[in-house]
Amino acid sequence: QLQASGGGLVQSGGSLRLSCGASGFTLAAYAIDWFRQAPGKEREGVSCIDYSGRSTIYADSVKGRFTISRDNTKNTAYLQMTSLKPEDTAVYYCARRTYSTCNGYFHRSDYDYWGRGTQVTVSS
Repeated sequence: QLQASGGGLVQSGGSLRLSCGASGFTLAAYAIDWFRQAPGKEREGVSCIDYSGRSTIYADSVKGRFTISRDNTKNTAYLQMTSLKPEDTAVYYCARRTYSTCNGYFHRSDYDYWGRGTQVTVSS
């Protein structure tokens, strides 16, 4: 299974680091994405990292504030979030793509594993 963790309550301007760990299967050969879903809104793609960690993509709303990374030896991906804003409040999910690269799109059909979400709440 895939499990996102590390969420919590933080003040505006604060930071959090989310983790996405896998058990029972490998993440190493696949691109990993982070999504988020705020109440009443559709799930949106936040970031993608390719299998090697050398190529990343970010949504405009988080560019410059969030950093995606991975450690294939730990079968884990991360999302470092800084300068958090109240509009970043959402449930955050990670997902494994069915292939190794990021392509700038976040189509749900491109994923075979989804993690349980972790709540991030940013207070103003």
